[in-house]
Amino acid sequence: MCHVLIIEDEPLIALDVADVLTDHGALSFSFADNEGDAIDAADQRVPDFIVSDVSLRAGTGPQAVAKIRASHGIIPVIFVTATPDAEFQRDPPSNVFRKPMDRRAIGATFHTMAFG
Repeated sequence: MCHVLIIEDEPLIALDVADVLTDHGALSFSFADNEGDAIDAADQRVPDFIVSDVSLRAGTGPQAVAKIRASHGIIPVIFVTATPDAEFQRDPPSNVFRKPMDRRAIGATFHTMAFG
């Protein structure tokens, strides 16, 4: 089973990410649009994988990921951002993709990271 937490403050992008990941083996999703809700969602159901934007309306994706990992261990993450050159913590296993999304590349990377 592969449960994915999507941290994204643009609802249409979040749904698009879910669609891509469903095509590549994800079975369930939690969604959060800010740092605090992302941490709460992970506490309610620990994700197997995280896809996160970097800049959120409240908080940041990298800070949410760091706090989730501190509580629940190493969880693979893909950051999808309009600012891929921004300075933020990118501890492995992680990858960074630029918006607009390359659906094929994100799907393939997710599948490789999640399922080997």
